[in-house]
Amino acid sequence: MKILKINRLLTLTTGALILASCATQPPPPPPPPEKSPEVVEPLPPSPKYIQVALRDADIIGQKIWMNEGSAKIENLTVWNKGEDFASLGIGHFIWYPAGRDGRFTETFPALLAFLQQQSIDIPVWLRNTPDAPWNSYEAFKLQEQSQEMTQLRTLLLNTIPQQAQFIIRRLEKALPKMVETLPTEKQRNQVLEQFYRVAETPNGIYALVDYVNFKGEGTALSERYQGQGWGLLQVLENMAGNTANVMEEYAQAAEFVLRRRIQNSSPERNESRWFPGWKNRVNTYTYQL
Repeated sequence: MKILKINRLLTLTTGALILASCATQPPPPPPPPEKSPEVVEPLPPSPKYIQVALRDADIIGQKIWMNEGSAKIENLTVWNKGEDFASLGIGHFIWYPAGRDGRFTETFPALLAFLQQQSIDIPVWLRNTPDAPWNSYEAFKLQEQSQEMTQLRTLLLNTIPQQAQFIIRRLEKALPKMVETLPTEKQRNQVLEQFYRVAETPNGIYALVDYVNFKGEGTALSERYQGQGWGLLQVLENMAGNTANVMEEYAQAAEFVLRRRIQNSSPERNESRWFPGWKNRVNTYTYQL
């Protein structure tokens, strides 16, 4: 009897195992879906005023070079007496020596990076050179006719269109930068309105590009005397906004903030010596290109 029970148990167990082995196996899990290729969103088109500026970059570049250096090759590399930085290129882009952190915004290293992005061949000594290699006006003057300085002037002479494009990019970034510093909607609307009034006039694009290169956006707290700036933001804030001659209005506002800068500056800087040249420059905003 016991043997029969054991045999019966074995039979039942074996049958269950056979049935289990014959049961339909669950299907394998589906493979993970293939990753769709990443969609690169196209960059938004540049504002119309920037498109116009890029179209006229060569003319604007030559005009800025005339304003900054009388369109002379030797004035592409300058260190003005009494200043603690070199002024280079058509826009007199600032380059500080090592250890200097001056009041004014340094722009030449960013220009070099931009030229390299444009596949411009940079002299070996200029590559990966974050600081100006001259530590004073006297050191700069001693090297003025050196091989390196000649290479630098040649580079700057051959890249005038690219330098103009670099300045135009600065203008493109300037408007949002200026607007976001203003605390009230009324002030923001005022600046936007004046900006576009100027931009829509025949000479306005040049005037905006030139001034932002000449005296900056007006947003840096370091570029203020007695709390008052002299950049593009301050020019737009001081436009009357209600005259028929927009460029006269713009030039007058520019002259006002530059006079105020001189009044607010330290007497030992003797900034009034620069005013005749500054005035001549802003007067060009009222002329046709």
